Amino acid sequence: MKNQNSAAPAKGAAANATGAKNTRNTGPGRLLIAVYAVFAISATARAGYQILTKFSEAPLAYLLSAFAALVYVVATVSLAKPGSTWFKVSVAAVLVELVGVLVVGALSVFDSVQFPHETVWSLFGRGYGFIPLLLPILGLVWLYRRRPSLMA
Repeated sequence: MKNQNSAAPAKGAAANATGAKNTRNTGPGRLLIAVYAVFAISATARAGYQILTKFSEAPLAYLLSAFAALVYVVATVSLAKPGSTWFKVSVAAVLVELVGVLVVGALSVFDSVQFPHETVWSLFGRGYGFIPLLLPILGLVWLYRRRPSLMA
């Protein structure tokens, strides 16, 4: 009997230490994942349409839209998956998103010649209600609060 009781906490602790318990996709995390999924779908559709129909008009902008779509897909999947590796992928994806929004947003303001058509991240996401600017900040806060070191 004593052996069984002492084994249960060790097994739970081992599961937490390996990152098997995922709290990123619970509570507000589900909403965050849902918003990322909507952006993944919309950015992919937008980039696909732009590249297929009018790529020659603004190739840089449309390729950046496709890159943004890829970042949103990676962020969506990695936020939903358990484990410390997926946590790291989430952090990387959300950081790339934040840098992308800031760089593309600034470039679209100061070098509008290169951005004759908007991307998801143009003008800091103005076409999407500035959600692309707010989303990675919220994502990083959520990831910080759900980091694996707190769960162990």
